[in-house]
Amino acid sequence: MSVAARVAVILLLVLVGFQVALAVGVPWGKAAYGGASATLEPRLRIASGIAAVVWALVAWFFLSLGIPALAGPVPDSWNIVVLWVLVGLFAIATAMNGISRSRIERAIWMPVSAVLLVCALVIVFRIIGASTMAG
Repeated sequence: MSVAARVAVILLLVLVGFQVALAVGVPWGKAAYGGASATLEPRLRIASGIAAVVWALVAWFFLSLGIPALAGPVPDSWNIVVLWVLVGLFAIATAMNGISRSRIERAIWMPVSAVLLVCALVIVFRIIGASTMAG
């Protein structure tokens, strides 16, 4: 498994754990959703639960890229498209976390988003390079 895929999986699992904690009411809300409240209101707790599932699927996707024998959540033919979508998503997340009103959100999640962006780009360009070499 490439270093980029390993780093992405680890960071995504941390993110999943954080979102699960928010969903069950752990008072870490100052580090999420702009930091308005330590304990999230019910609709944001639901959003965190949904986010945990989505990020778990993304972690599984990166894990499947690193372990070819592991079936991924999408067909292999979609991998490059999904990676480009994730590049865009991580770029937006980096920007949004960077402009958050919450100092702790900026300090923690902006760098995490930026590292995930770099990991996705490294993997995209590795796949593009491999397909160019093969073709």
